[in-house]
Parts: sequence; C-alpha cells; structure tokens
Amino acid sequence: MIIKKFQAKTENEAVEAAKKELGSNVVVMNVRSVKRKGLFSFFKPNLTEITVALEEESERREQTPPPAYPAKSITEALGKIAPIVEKAEREKAFSEQERLAPEKPESKEQVIEEKLENIQSLIQKNFKSEEAPVEEKEERDDELGTFFKLLKKTMTDNEVNEEYASQIVDETAKTVKPGTPIDVALAGIYQKMILKFGKAAVITPAEHGPKVVFFVGPTGVGKTTTIAKIASKFSVEKRKKVALLTADTYRIAAAEQLRTYANILEVPFRIIYTIEEMESALKDFMSFDYVFVDTAGHSHQNKEQKNIMGSFIHSIDGTVEKEVFLVVSATTKYRDLMGIADAYSEITEYKLIFTKLDETTALGNLLNLKLYTGADLSYVTCGQNVPDDIEDFNAQGTVKNLLGGKR
Repeated sequence: MIIKKFQAKTENEAVEAAKKELGSNVVVMNVRSVKRKGLFSFFKPNLTEITVALEEESERREQTPPPAYPAKSITEALGKIAPIVEKAEREKAFSEQERLAPEKPESKEQVIEEKLENIQSLIQKNFKSEEAPVEEKEERDDELGTFFKLLKKTMTDNEVNEEYASQIVDETAKTVKPGTPIDVALAGIYQKMILKFGKAAVITPAEHGPKVVFFVGPTGVGKTTTIAKIASKFSVEKRKKVALLTADTYRIAAAEQLRTYANILEVPFRIIYTIEEMESALKDFMSFDYVFVDTAGHSHQNKEQKNIMGSFIHSIDGTVEKEVFLVVSATTKYRDLMGIADAYSEITEYKLIFTKLDETTALGNLLNLKLYTGADLSYVTCGQNVPDDIEDFNAQGTVKNLLGGKR
C-alpha cells in the first residue's frame, strides 16, 4: 500500500499531480485545507492537501478465504479488545490536541468509535512497533486474531456478504506483522475497504453536445424522485440547461410526477413512445447540457420490456455521449440485487445509485453489489425531500459504518 500527500492550489491540481506520479488508479483518502508556510503566508490563500492511496500489484491478487471463525458475541470480544485498544492509543501520539485533552471514562463502543474517527491520521503515519517481550507479543497476536474475528462479525452483522468479509480480513491479516497494534490493523482494513469502493463516479458533462443520462431499475426504488433530485441540483444549483424525458408509458402516475417536477424547475418535459420520438427530442435539445431520461420500472425477469429498454438506450449510440445509472434500493435482499444487476448487465454497462439509506441501518449491500458487479457507485439517497436528500457516495462514511462506527 502506497500512501502519499500532495499539495496544490486546488483539489483538481493536487489530484492531477498524484495521478502523474502514481498513476490513474490512486484513490483520494482525505482532503483538507492547509496554511502556507513562510513570512508572508498570512496574506496568501490556503493550499489544498490531499492524501491518496494506491494498492500495489501484490495486494490486488485474490486471496483464498480463511477458515470460518467460531461464533463470538461482539460484547465479549469488545470486552477483551478494549484494554489493548486503549493501550495502543496511549502509545501513539496522534496530535497535540489529543495529547492535551482531559481523559474521561469511555464505554467500549466509544473506544471503537474513537479508533474509527482517528483512522485518517493513522493512515498518514509510519507505524513501527518497539521490541517487546515474547509473552507480550504472543498476547498481542492473540488479541489481534480476536480483533479480526470481531471485525468480520461486525461486517457480516452489517450484511456484508461473508465471502467478501472473509476476503478483506484475510488480505489484511496476511500483510500485518506479528505483534502489530490493533489500531494499525484497523487502519489497514479501513484503507483496503475504501480502495475497493473507489471514488464516487458522478455525472460529468459531455465534451460536445448534451450528455444523455438514462436511469434504469426495478419498480418501487424511487427512481423518478431520484431523477428530480439530480435534475434540481444541475438546473438550480449549477445553472445548467436540463431537459426531462420519460419512456415510462406504463405508469401514468410516474409520468405526471416527473412532469410536475419539470414545471417546478421550469425545464422542458416530454413523453417518448418510440425510438423516432427519442431521436426527435434529442435534435430539439442539442443545445442543452443534460437530458435525463426516466425508463419504465419492471421486473428484471421480463425479457420483452428489457429488450424495449435496450433499444431506447442504444438508439443514440454514436450520436451523443450517454451514461446509464442503475437505481436500486439499499433495503433489497442481496440475492435479489444480484438478479437485478445480472439482468441489466445484459442490456448495458451502468453505474450504481442506492436509494432508501434512511430505511436501513445495514449498508453491506453497497459493498456487496460493488464487488459483485465491478460497477462504480455514484449517488445515494436518504429520504423523499427534493433536492436535499441526495449526496455523492462517500466511501469513508460507509466504511466507518460497516466497521461498527457511526456514519
């Protein structure tokens, strides 16, 4: 794992510098504003500093899943691990503020939460364990093994597929040295999961002409509302020219809902029934920045409707730039998500949008579907309010949740 900082005037310039030195596969782990140094730094604007990580080739090789660990309650495991975590905390000087902060009694949950909060500083440091007696090293190894079992159980409790949880824990366990402090091992797990998620792949402008964005997915996942949220952000906040189309001619209510949003945003709206009408609409909106297209939600097992949708999506190939987003609910069972993903993979490539994060406390399906499909995550929604309840996918917050912390 390569971890390095870069500074520049803007985040984009810093990212470009990182990619130039380390390659395009770098993942941005943290972004912060830093003061310039020097006599006249007070009068100069701050720099943007990013911390990036790059998974080395040897770490990308697929590992054989470890044998299943015996069941163990989180409470029991935390009771054994908490003193070791606290000891590791005292041995590491994270920052002046933390050293000066008054000590207070902490619950086991607070101890683990603090470990997660301090990960961003942990991954920026070079950890070197001091020599310890054999008995202490053996004790650390026992505690580390228990800690890995706890993390695996915490991930599966958050509905991460057991195969993926085992793979992540096993990959990290094979890279840490015997006697490694628990907080360092936790940092390794955290890094690896963020790298597996990658950066949010949000909607980007076309180089020439409008960007046509199709939204596909099953019924009942909030697809139309999600389109309205995204359209609002681009139209109102970013001042872009946006048009709304719907090919969902099966549900009158969905079309009328999108029409209502279009009227509120004061953007063009059109219902399209045929490929010819699709082509005609694009000709009319060639001066626009974005054309968002709602499609009919249907069972992923309905081949006829899948074929019709595929014909609409591919009718513009070679004419304008397009992106396709598969909208799914975070509350859907993973087995059903796999079926949905497979069905739409037969039609086109896509990026993922997860809805209804406010209706579940277990976010494991985000990681499951990412690893199963290899598709990029883009947006997540957490409510019905337009346009507020949508945000770019945040890997750090999601990983923190999956490891037992607060999102």
